[in-house]
Amino acid sequence: MCGRYTLTVDFQVVFERFGFQTAGDFTYTPRYNIAPSQPVLAIISDGRVRRGGYLRWGLVPPWAKDPSIGNRMINARIETAATKPAFREAIRHRRCLIPADGFYEWKSTAGGKIPMRCTLRSREVFAFAGLWETWKGTEGKILHTCTILTTAAAPSLASIHDRMPVIVPRELEQPWLDPGLKDPEALLRQLRRPPGEDFEAYEVSRLVNSAGVDDPRCIEPAAAKGRNGAPSSAGTPHGEESPPEGTPMPEGGTGT
Repeated sequence: MCGRYTLTVDFQVVFERFGFQTAGDFTYTPRYNIAPSQPVLAIISDGRVRRGGYLRWGLVPPWAKDPSIGNRMINARIETAATKPAFREAIRHRRCLIPADGFYEWKSTAGGKIPMRCTLRSREVFAFAGLWETWKGTEGKILHTCTILTTAAAPSLASIHDRMPVIVPRELEQPWLDPGLKDPEALLRQLRRPPGEDFEAYEVSRLVNSAGVDDPRCIEPAAAKGRNGAPSSAGTPHGEESPPEGTPMPEGGTGT
């Protein structure tokens, strides 16, 4: 599964890599420990323009009575998502890219679980394959939410965890975003194949165990700072800086 990830680069790097429009009130802060239920940067397309904004991580299907279901919908298996009621409409009509430059997995050892940060060997930014939905509550509350697809782990990461996020190759990013693609089965077959040896992993501090710690210490190699470390005042809960929910995309960007 994928339960934490990073996007630590400056906004200009993300913008030049993916090319998208943003709303006038858009804000961006590098992130070192992105966790479920938080707003995450995502990119959608109406077929003409790419739009970037924020979706809450944890997909809430439109038919859900209680939005708390999103807490269980942070990931969707690419092998079965097209058949699941929670995801099958989104996989046909509402696909997105979720930029990242790393993700965390916890490796089981005799001494306990060790957090590992997985990145491209090149340390470049890449994109997770995401799905998104809009949920409207009976009292007018609106949530724009997303989930991250997962697949079998790449050989270089299989000793850490048997699953990993689906990474969209550059040449498939536009087809993945294309709202005109109503039957994505052929594309899904291509994305099911895990990446080769492009990924590597290194041990990081157990500070990342706390979703309230979101600062550069999270991505430092464990050998540099020691494995252990309790969250301190330097680790700030990101919720104080999070963009407002319900306005994740420029006007007109929340439907395909």
